[in-house]
Amino acid sequence: MAGRWIETWEPEDETFWREKGERVARRNLWFSVLSEHIGFSIWTLWSVMVLFMGPEYGIDPAGKFFLISTATLVGALVRVPYTFAVARFGGRNWTVFSAVSLLVPTLAAFWVMEPGTSYATFVAVAALTGIGGGNFASSMTNINAFFPLRRKGWALGLNAGGGNIGVPVVQLVGLLVIGTLGASHPRIVLGVYIPLIVLAAACAALYMDNLRPVKNDTGAALEAVRDPHTWIMSVLYIGTFGSFIGYSFAFGLVLQTQFGRTPLQAASLTFIGPLLGSLIRPVGGRLADRYGGARITLATFAAMAAATGVVIQASGNASLPVFLTGFTALFVLTGLGNGSTYKMIPGIFHAKALARGLDAEAAAAHGRRLSGAAMGLIGAVGALGGLAINLAFRQSFQATGTGTAAFWSFLAFYGVCFTLTWAVYLRRPAPVATRAQLGYAEV
Repeated sequence: MAGRWIETWEPEDETFWREKGERVARRNLWFSVLSEHIGFSIWTLWSVMVLFMGPEYGIDPAGKFFLISTATLVGALVRVPYTFAVARFGGRNWTVFSAVSLLVPTLAAFWVMEPGTSYATFVAVAALTGIGGGNFASSMTNINAFFPLRRKGWALGLNAGGGNIGVPVVQLVGLLVIGTLGASHPRIVLGVYIPLIVLAAACAALYMDNLRPVKNDTGAALEAVRDPHTWIMSVLYIGTFGSFIGYSFAFGLVLQTQFGRTPLQAASLTFIGPLLGSLIRPVGGRLADRYGGARITLATFAAMAAATGVVIQASGNASLPVFLTGFTALFVLTGLGNGSTYKMIPGIFHAKALARGLDAEAAAAHGRRLSGAAMGLIGAVGALGGLAINLAFRQSFQATGTGTAAFWSFLAFYGVCFTLTWAVYLRRPAPVATRAQLGYAEV
């Protein structure tokens, strides 16, 4: 695929950034957001489709949780190859291809979405929608290369937040269809997205660029895999993004199964949490730019544990208003944590380079090199947290008829994440590098 290639890109050079770089980077950011937004909508499509699947479909709640778990799993796995595709094919070229490929699961769902379709067919089509989850990895890797370190928190937060909004938007589309036409017209939701996919691909082709200096670096990938901080950040990202995507998939089903909400009632509530969590993600990145990602992440996990305690109490008492309050707070906090954890990734590798004695320019280059390689892996592992959440809900509802047991396990995990963040990145003396080098404004 032919494309526009930029031969030289030096975002850390303030003159280059002011005269040319910022304008080009911002343009690529906006159209990256559009494509990633549609990708998230398709990835989480089955969180909406299951609301249309009444008794005539013959699928129980456990079967519906398995459908959304299948989409979550595939979306997590494809993030790794999508990360490396940007350097192999170019950010613009891959964005065009990955956007067009979303037509496959959308058209497949349009074809099969009716009573009488076999469960195995539904599972296969749900798996296809997982490719929408890969768009996040390629988009984040691409935008990471466009922006200087001092602006990455804002840029990556905005890119991811704009993409995450695809979750509540597809749920709002589902709500509109159910509210106006009833729960027997799922194909209308799919029909809305077919032209939007074409639009996203066309905009990427017309307005985005490929960066020639961005190349796949096998050495960087291997170094990132061997670095313990890649895996530590993967665990933290399970706690933030894994929670966001897992709750986004499961929220409507939890409301239907535990609180007896109708499809319309569930759809009218499902979108609120993901919307707020998406909108606040750039704020998490901005706060991390100012106060340090580790500080914001630590506070986020503490607050997530408190909100989960509220949800457990409400679940045990069958109090829907309190449950909704606690769950909505969880969504908001996952959004903040998503922004702060992704800011930490380039900061960690940059700080380690400084600790090794590299000068500022070399350290910045090293940070970009390793963080770009690490982001795909961290994003993939983090998305697997969404799978774990849906499987935990499935098991909890099968065993007890409520999600309370699942929430207890989430509370314990947030405690682990809180402890890990403090022990590795905030404890004195800092184990990663000197406190001055890490700096709260970096990590």
